Amino acid sequence: MNATHLEPQAPTVPSHEPPRIVLPHRASVFADRARRFGALARDHSLGDWLAFLGRIAAAQQAALDTLPAVPLPEASVLSRCREHGMPPVAAQSWPRDPAWRNALAGLVDRLLPEAPPPAARTLEALRAADSAELEALADRVLRTELYGADADRLPFVAAALQVYWTALAAGLGPAGVPVLDVPGLCPCCGFLPVASVVRTGGEVANLRYLHCALCNTEWNLVRVKCAACDANAKVSYQQIEGGDGVVRAETCDDCHAYLKIVYQEKAPEADPVADDLATLALDILVDEAGYTRAGPNLLLVPGA
Repeated sequence: MNATHLEPQAPTVPSHEPPRIVLPHRASVFADRARRFGALARDHSLGDWLAFLGRIAAAQQAALDTLPAVPLPEASVLSRCREHGMPPVAAQSWPRDPAWRNALAGLVDRLLPEAPPPAARTLEALRAADSAELEALADRVLRTELYGADADRLPFVAAALQVYWTALAAGLGPAGVPVLDVPGLCPCCGFLPVASVVRTGGEVANLRYLHCALCNTEWNLVRVKCAACDANAKVSYQQIEGGDGVVRAETCDDCHAYLKIVYQEKAPEADPVADDLATLALDILVDEAGYTRAGPNLLLVPGA
């Protein structure tokens, strides 16, 4: 399997100012992802795994639908964040509400009945863990320490944290999310992007948005620019030879990082998280070429 090198193309720029931030749609964000996982699983060599990930996404939507209102930053905190360009619910400093552990318990309950044996053992271990152990696992996820002992538990902990932070992001509203000085970090929670997506339709047509791996917030970044180092002189695009072009790897020869970019014009239902995990062969190719991934997919733990 080979990579195809593609030259950068100038994007079409709309005549009006595009939305800077696109917050997650609480009623459907995980349900849409679950459907995409199901579609990708058909006739895929990793079909069983992708189908299980679809069940995780469906369980996330159910957990989000039943999650009670969680505390949000006070107006004075939001004002200070806007003034100083700080994420209002920063992943590593925001005081987590115990509601995230309730979301995890709901995920475990929904997934256990149909989980494959290895996953079932992991879910049972999570069910038996006390709050201190779960909080320690959450800290590892939020520091992107996705390795070491009990690494198999981290994707499920991450899934619950995604539910919680998505609720926070959806509750803030665009006015509550400031502009950061570092364009490659989520302006809502300060986390890394999982991928970027070129949207279609309406005021976001042909615009590229980075997609947060934690809270599902999207923020605009001009195309042909590295999300890791903000350079644009040595950006290029790689894809699997003979592929459908939905997902490409945007590589940078200044910092030797890469992040995938998803083109919805090729597949309107494409999802940054699901399509990223369905194209792991592309990760292998660019990794072998010497590039390092710029942001994690929290449902994939290399150390598990």
